[in-house]
Formats: sequence, structure tokens, C-alpha cells
Amino acid sequence: MSLLQTVELFDGFNEDEHRRIAEAAEVLDLVRGDVLFEEGSEADACFVVVSGRIAISNRAPDGRESMVALMEDGDLFGEMGLFDGMGRSAEARALESSEAIRIPYDALRAIWDDRPDLLWSVVRLLSQRIRSTDEALADAFFLDVTGRTAKHLLDLAGDRDSFEIPITQEELAGLVGASRERVNKAIASFLKLGWIEQNDRQYRILNRRELEIRST
Repeated sequence: MSLLQTVELFDGFNEDEHRRIAEAAEVLDLVRGDVLFEEGSEADACFVVVSGRIAISNRAPDGRESMVALMEDGDLFGEMGLFDGMGRSAEARALESSEAIRIPYDALRAIWDDRPDLLWSVVRLLSQRIRSTDEALADAFFLDVTGRTAKHLLDLAGDRDSFEIPITQEELAGLVGASRERVNKAIASFLKLGWIEQNDRQYRILNRRELEIRST
């Protein structure tokens, strides 16, 4: 319940409403490779990550995967079907041992039916989703593979200089939207320039400023 109180979609819910959501929710224990839902499947619940990492991805007809987003602790996903009544727009898959909370749509609809003023938090969330999509489209148009790789490395690092890439090279390439070879080439150039150093999946940023310049 304490985690649900931090989710922006539920902003404004009172203690009783948070309790109703918690009582309707189900905790899922996942191992790497577990699929929470497939692209095109019927949508009847949203999810909050408790621990671990969940990949949101699309697949091309030839099987290639493009990772749309990486969900971590406290992140909400799977809410789109709640508002448009359509099927899943992407696949959700555990990248490692993870725990997630499954929240049925019906429980949320009942609360919003009783208190429609709470829907402003929904509008705010959807606006943020649109902004994120706009930013991703702009990156795809204005940034080359090297620039997008720099940006995603900085996103994965956050405020830390030392960090671990929690996904495979193929998954990172899907997140960047390029082939694994081109992403590896970009990382190799950062290593050669002395902007980062690498030990297997462990990375250390040595020149954050140059990475930031390259990612804009």
C-alpha cells in the first residue's frame, strides 16, 4: 500500500481508496523471461514494478525486437487500455527476477466513477506519456546512433558515475533503436575517447560533459 501511494496515477486518492486498490491488487513474482502480457492481447489490468526490471517492447514480423521503455522500481505500465479499451500496444517481459503488482482496471474505474475530479491525475500522466513520445521521436530524427547511445547510457547511469547496464547488448540495441553492431561501435568510440571505462557490464563515466554534449 505504501508503494501504491507513491504512484502518480493514484495521486489524490485518500487512504480508503488506496486500501481498496491494495485489496484488489495481486503481487506477482517473476523470473527472467516471464511475459506479463503480449502485444495485441486483451488489456484488463495495469502494473507497478516493486523490484527488478520490466522491458516494454514491440516486435517486427521478422522477430526483431525494439525496446520502447525500461520499467524499474515504482514505475507504472499497462494503463493505456484502461482509457481506450483497446488491446496491448506492446509486450511486457521481465528482464530479471522481479516483483510487480497487478491492479485490475475495474477497481480503478470504480473509484474514478465515484470521484471524477481525480481524473486530472490521469490527464497529467497521459500528457507526460505524450511528451516522452515526442522526445523519443525527436531523438530518432535529430540524433544519430552514437548520440542516442550516449543519451541512453546517461539515462541508465542517472546521477551515478559508476553503473551497470542491466540488459543485454541486444536489448540495449533495441532501446537505442539500432543494430547491436552499431551500438557496440558507439560504445567503443566512447571508450577510445576516454569518456567512459568498461569492465564487462560495469561502466564508469569519466567525462559526463562530453557525453551530455554528444547526446543533444
